[in-house]
Formats: sequence, C-alpha cells, structure tokens
Amino acid sequence: MKLVHQINLAFALSLILVLSVTAVVIHYVLLDHFIGTQRKDMQSIGAALTAKLETAAAQSIPIESEPLTVSGFASAQVAEVGVIIQDSQGNIVRSTPVTPTAQYMGIAAVRPPDSIASFKSSSVDGQFLTEVTAVPQGTMTLITPVSKIKAIEQALLGRLMLVFGAGAVVMVILSLFITKRLIKPLMHLREELKKVKERQFSEVRRVSASGELGAVAESVYEMAGELERYNHVQKQFFQNASHELKSPLMSISGYAEGIRDGIFEGEDIRKGLDIIMSESGRMRNIVTEMTLLAKLDSEDDIFKAAKVNMKELVEETIERINPVLVKKGLFVHLSYGDNESLTVYADRDKLLQALLNIVSNGARHASKHIYIQAGLQKGRVVLTVSDDGEGISEELLPYLFHRFVRGKNGETGLGLAIARAIVERCGGLITAGNRQEGGAVISLGFPVHRKASIA
Repeated sequence: MKLVHQINLAFALSLILVLSVTAVVIHYVLLDHFIGTQRKDMQSIGAALTAKLETAAAQSIPIESEPLTVSGFASAQVAEVGVIIQDSQGNIVRSTPVTPTAQYMGIAAVRPPDSIASFKSSSVDGQFLTEVTAVPQGTMTLITPVSKIKAIEQALLGRLMLVFGAGAVVMVILSLFITKRLIKPLMHLREELKKVKERQFSEVRRVSASGELGAVAESVYEMAGELERYNHVQKQFFQNASHELKSPLMSISGYAEGIRDGIFEGEDIRKGLDIIMSESGRMRNIVTEMTLLAKLDSEDDIFKAAKVNMKELVEETIERINPVLVKKGLFVHLSYGDNESLTVYADRDKLLQALLNIVSNGARHASKHIYIQAGLQKGRVVLTVSDDGEGISEELLPYLFHRFVRGKNGETGLGLAIARAIVERCGGLITAGNRQEGGAVISLGFPVHRKASIA
C-alpha cells in the first residue's frame, strides 16, 4: 500500500475512533444532564403540590376537588409527569391521567412508604423516573417515563452527530489535500534518489518542499552534486595520472631504445642517461605521492596523532626548505603574535609534509618575501603562509586543492592535494586566496589542543 493511502487510512480510522468515543461520552453526559434536570424539576413539583395538599388538608377540602397541575414547570416540557397519591394503607386516592396509568400504579404499589410522616425519595426504576414525597393524606409519587428523556437526548445527539459527520467529511477532504501536498514532494524525492542509485548525478534536480522534508531534499541535491564532482575528479584523476606517468615513460623508453640501438653516442648517451634518471625520479615522486594520497583517504592506522607544537614545526619547515630559499634569494618573515603556546593534536610527520608542500609552493611563486603568521583566532590555531608573487588566478582558485591541478611552475600537481588531505585528517581546514597587496595566501585552521583530547 502506498504511503499516501496508509496515511489517509490511519487518519480516517483515528477520526472514526475519536468520534465514536466522543459520541458515547456525549450520550451519557446528555442523558445524565436531562435526568438530573428532570429530577430537580420533579422535586420542585413535589414541593409545590405538597404545599397545596397541606393547605387543602388544613381547610378540610376533599383531595378529589384539589387540582393537581404541573404545567407551570420546565419538566412538563421535557416529559410527561404523572402524580399518584396514596393513603396510609397504600390505596390510590388520586392520580393524574398519564398514560399508561396502570404501569404507574404498579410502580407506585411496589413502593409503599415505611413512614408516611418522613418518607421522601427519588429513583430511576428501569424505564421510569420516580419521586416519592410524604403528604398529609399519605404519600405522593411523581412518575415520568425515561423513554421520553432518552428520545429528546437521542434527537439532540443525532443533530450533533450530523454536525460531527459534516465536520469529519471536511477534515477528510483537508487531510487528502494536505497529505497530497506532503507526499508529492516525497514522491519526487524518491525519483531523484533513483537517479542517484543509477549514478545519474548530473540529472538530479532540487525538490521544492518545506520543513524537515525540504532540508532532506536539499541534502539529497547537495549530495548528488558532491557525488558528481567526486566522480568527475576520479575520472580526471585517472586521466591525469595516466598522462603524468605516460610522459616520463615515453622519455625513458625512447632514450633507452636509442642507447640500446646505438643511436646516441658519446656525450648524448650521458645526457640520455641523465634524462632517464630524472624521469625515473619524477615517476617515483608521482607514485609516492599517489600512494600517500590513497593511504590518507583509506587507511586509519597511517595517521598517528599526538601533541604538536606549531612553532617548532614551522621552524623545522624553514630549516628544511632553507636551501631553496637561499638559492632564490627569498626572505621569510615569521610572526607568532602574543601567543607563547600554539599546540595542536595531529600527526607530526604528516603535518610537516603538508607545511613543506605549502611553503615550497609559496617559494616557487614568491618574488622576494614569504610571510608565515601563526596565532589564536576564535579559539582555533590559525597558520597563514603568503607570498608577494603573482597570486592565484580566479579560474584556478576553486580547484587549487584538487589532484593533478598544476599552476605556473607546478611539479606533479599533488602537493596541495596532499596538504589538504593531511590538514583535514588533523581535524583542520585549509583555504586559499589572494592578498590585497598581491600574492597568494593559504590559511590552515586547527582546533586548540587540550589535555582532555589525548585521553
């Protein structure tokens, strides 16, 4: 069964259950209310008639000549009220013409008063509501049929049920409309998820919805976009990897065949061997970096996290890259602000590799100066590496950390991709941009190390 039918069926059953319980409760509440009202009116009638009979007895007026009227009371409008007067022996002295009199008389006969001077009671006897009062002539019993009260109660309940029924129909129609509005986006979302299942990421469309369903739909759309980009990057990775490996292989193969066949002689043989060695080293670097990237993406045990002092790490990075800086005549400017302790929780060797890649990248593009600043910003350790070079082109900036994306004077195109993978494995974030004064700037942000983090 479809979800829309399940929801509508569940709503209809719930509505029927609620209306049924409500009808039963209203039935008993109305019946109890009408019976209570009738009993109070019968007590008032009994009090009024008792006063009349007491006056008649005091004036020695025969009870047969005393009128017994009850039309002046509200209960007369609800149900017929019969009056039966009995003497002390239980004989009927007077009664009003209420049908069926024989039944009233029978009920009165089965309730003889134990003490005429003090007897007064009221009860619901099956199908009749009775009120017994002691009078000077004996006892007076007021009787009214409960069926009359029930008939009025059921008529009122029937009208209420009609109102409830009309309301239920309106609610069901609204339920169908609202359910359709809610389920329709869900059905569209299911179709979009089928596209994701079939790897048709580029064909996934945004589903318009509100509330939590809209948030889920937006997440699905963003996920499809990420999967499409990941799929594109993977394809591009293999294409670039094959291209990067193909070029040195062709050079190695060409020079090796030339040396073997005697095409190169003398100094040319040495140059060919140098090129073979150079291309072999380049291939080794590419394979090493590709292997490192694969391990960072898939292996957890390769990452050994510990407490790392950022000042010491930056200084070691400068020492290792110092020959390149001296060769190019570059000046490095370090700034740590007022922060004496800048400690993060990371794999020291991997993070050193990331910093070497970033600073080396800055050294290739800097004109004269490289600026390295470290400090605390909004509870995070932030490290920025900037240069005074030509900066990053706007076309390259969104893809700077992708694999095999090389800028001017780039080498393998994997250095910054490795740096990003390492920084993210350390729980940090890496971003790139351009300085207003000119040149590129790469920022690294890390959570501040706390003693509880090691535990």
